[in-house]
Amino acid sequence: MLALQASKYDEEPAVPDLSRITTIEDLRVIAKRRVPRMFYDYADSGSYTEGTYRANESDFRKIQLRQRVAVDMEGRSTRTTLVGQDVAMPVALAPTGLTGMQHADGEILAARAARAFGVPFTLSTMSICSIEDVAQHAGPGFWFQLYVMRDRDFIERLIDRAKAAGVTALQLTLDLQILGQRHKDIKNGLSTPPKPTLANLLNLATKPTWCWHMLGTKRRSFGNIVGHARGVGDLSSLSSWTAEQFDPRLNWGDVEWIKKRWGGKLILKGIMDADDARLAADSGADALIVSNHGGRQLDGAPSSISALPAIAEAVAGRGIEVWMDGGVRSGQDVLKARALGARGVLIGRAFLYALGAFGEAGVARALQIIHKELDITMAFCGRTQIDTVDRSILLPGTYPR
Repeated sequence: MLALQASKYDEEPAVPDLSRITTIEDLRVIAKRRVPRMFYDYADSGSYTEGTYRANESDFRKIQLRQRVAVDMEGRSTRTTLVGQDVAMPVALAPTGLTGMQHADGEILAARAARAFGVPFTLSTMSICSIEDVAQHAGPGFWFQLYVMRDRDFIERLIDRAKAAGVTALQLTLDLQILGQRHKDIKNGLSTPPKPTLANLLNLATKPTWCWHMLGTKRRSFGNIVGHARGVGDLSSLSSWTAEQFDPRLNWGDVEWIKKRWGGKLILKGIMDADDARLAADSGADALIVSNHGGRQLDGAPSSISALPAIAEAVAGRGIEVWMDGGVRSGQDVLKARALGARGVLIGRAFLYALGAFGEAGVARALQIIHKELDITMAFCGRTQIDTVDRSILLPGTYPR
């Protein structure tokens, strides 16, 4: 087993033919079959009634595009920059907890796919693979997402570890001071690794490929926390530590402290209000992310895409980039977000479905699908350069203002 672990990334795995996988929905359907129920549900669910979770996706579909004709479509490019970094398209992989439970070593595989495609990968504090694990496989677009804990010494060490690992931008999540109630996670008894209950064992028996891959890795717990945080040496103490550590006292003073401690590019995630956007600009952050945490926190909040235009307008000319996440399932969604003021978008579930379905090859295919949709739709709307896209590509009256 140790020999397998040492060599598994030195060998070129057989790449499946995914040419007939043409949408993110195709990948979702396959992931649902292959990933254990508790981890699939963790990715594919929201809080309470899941109204905001569903609106994130459905509100994109309400926005209509203006088709233009007899326009020279040659020489198209989706290349742009995010916080000064060159990217192949205005997309980054979002920080998602438990990514390594969608597929063994999931964060490493997703980071490799992102590097190969030329888009950034963001590692969550609550990842399975550690910062140090992923740093060996991520490219220059290696970002890290930070939760604020009561243990400030632990936060300082996390920041220092991110610096040492070559992380180029820090995402600070502001909307998880307390945890929203996620009914499916409660009903499933979410844990990592899964507890050996009869229901879990029966479900795992139907996921042989997932189990086989998981047997080949030592990474099955929270790699950034276990062995690094005081009082957390094994799984038995982890759940109580996380419940106690998310800090409800988080405020703008903490943002200032973290910005000074980090000293590099800072991105604030979880902005859903124009007033908070102005405060984010005042903080000196380099970018903000319009995000309702994928509908997993405040159910009843607006969708991210409907909140985007007012926030982009509120900070226009303030020197802070505006991004968004939530509900992005296609290149058309990326284009619509760009038209409404987002410099870039982050994808979470879209790459998690792909990872659960086919591992690294699945994530690569998801990025290809999104890029092709973005490129072709941009052309049909009469544009050849992503940096020239604005609201004029949208049908008036169909988009939020």
